[in-house]
Amino acid sequence: MIIDLPSTTTSQVNRKLVELREQGGAVALGRVLTLVIVDDDGEHLEAHIDAANEASREHPCRVIVIARGSRTAAARIDGQIRIGGDAGASEVVVLRLYGPLAAQGQSAVVPLLLPDAPIVTWWPSAGPKSPAEDPIGLLAQRRITDSAAEKNPIRALTTRRKAYTPGDTDLAWTRLTNWRAQLVAALDLPPYEAITGATVTGEADSPSTELLAGWLAEYLKIPVKRTKVPNAQGMVSVQLERRSGVIELHRPDGKIGTLTQPGQPTRRIALHRRSTKDCLIEELRRLDPDEVYEAALQGLDKLATGAVKAPAAKGNGKPKNGKKPAKAATS
Repeated sequence: MIIDLPSTTTSQVNRKLVELREQGGAVALGRVLTLVIVDDDGEHLEAHIDAANEASREHPCRVIVIARGSRTAAARIDGQIRIGGDAGASEVVVLRLYGPLAAQGQSAVVPLLLPDAPIVTWWPSAGPKSPAEDPIGLLAQRRITDSAAEKNPIRALTTRRKAYTPGDTDLAWTRLTNWRAQLVAALDLPPYEAITGATVTGEADSPSTELLAGWLAEYLKIPVKRTKVPNAQGMVSVQLERRSGVIELHRPDGKIGTLTQPGQPTRRIALHRRSTKDCLIEELRRLDPDEVYEAALQGLDKLATGAVKAPAAKGNGKPKNGKKPAKAATS
């Protein structure tokens, strides 16, 4: 059920939520957190709300969407409440803010927060340079950004490294969970030799590739070379060097990876790029600081500079019509 409240106030929205709770029973009870989504009111907004709805099936929550509309319009709030089948296992409150109110998201959020429940803020598109200093970020225990959604992903990642505060995280990091798990599992197999160097290869502006290289540099204390591949799809390969030979995890097509290492049979591994929904579900499982992500950020300073461009991976070149494919978050 979707209830529209045009030209409303947060007080009226809150009263309507209470009314719906009284009419429908435990509509707003049993929520484990409040998820605040901050985004511009555009074509991608519904996709982000759908991802939050799917995540709410594992993490029941109240979802508050701050959709920033035209700054030149007259000041007003258009509210919308979604419950039942239109809200997953949550209740969704969409607040479209126009004019001067577009910059006053914190004031609109506070009256709608669940009492005594943790708060997570998610910027699915362009986020603030310092999430912890953002007015809405100040309210949250966890702050989720996505460097891959920025106009300049690598610059955004570097900026957030400088502004990192415990509680910050990035979906570019969450997309690496399967890669990290496979690499750690490979090192658990004999021979148990020290890693002496690594090469991480991927798309030139892939923040996930940068973070994986930083993670290896920080934890293994080894030289790591970051190699850039034109027209690739996010992460392409990781090579770990040791005395007996090279361990390589290679994924040329963005779907299936091949793990090769001396003394072990070659293995094919499913390494599909993770959806936003899956990454959001994972991030909502923990509300404590992510020290490993922090370490990966610190490792960015240790990467070898002047990496050369490698040949484009097969099947990942430009399409036949010569047009550049649309940018998508990859890992």
